Amino acid sequence: MTLHLVEHPLVAHYLTRLRDRETTPDEFREASDKIITLLLYEATRDLRTRTYRIQTPLEETNGYAIGDRVVAVPILRAGLGLVGPVLELLPHVTVGYIGLERDERTAVASRYYVKLPPDIAGKAVMILDPMLATGGTATKAVEIMKEYQPASVRLVCVVAAPEGIQALQAAHPDVQIFTAARDRELNVQKYILPGLGDYGDRLFGT
Repeated sequence: MTLHLVEHPLVAHYLTRLRDRETTPDEFREASDKIITLLLYEATRDLRTRTYRIQTPLEETNGYAIGDRVVAVPILRAGLGLVGPVLELLPHVTVGYIGLERDERTAVASRYYVKLPPDIAGKAVMILDPMLATGGTATKAVEIMKEYQPASVRLVCVVAAPEGIQALQAAHPDVQIFTAARDRELNVQKYILPGLGDYGDRLFGT
């Protein structure tokens, strides 16, 4: 099972703030940072650690450090709003960027910008995109990342539609999806219902 639905009272609290149309852009950004931090706890649960000896004020003991190197890859533009908590929480993380444009007729995404760290092979890639709708953008992003032979690829999103989950799982069954909500459906305009509107617009106040 590649879908991880993160169910927690704090996640539910901040998701409600994101859904509420009365939430202001600054409140939206704060709630976004909080919910991404909570999702990251789950998305990093299986990262490997290395053991080394440290000295406490009283005695020597084992210490632990993240052994896996993580590459965070936000999908422009809304994914940019998810980078802050990643930089604060994960040690030695590097960041790449993918710009994808979706054809509104076919829902097929094509790349217009890719800027990635040079040493992705063997690392854990974390794609950041707040909304998994049709799955076209996420599928294309995973396809691009797999060209660089990472150790693993996972997607962190705030809300996901069943159609997007199914599409991504069909194309890339090895990719783990971490989300706060599995929403009901897409409407005819391919917007997630109940959803939370345009994440980028609400995040950046545009």
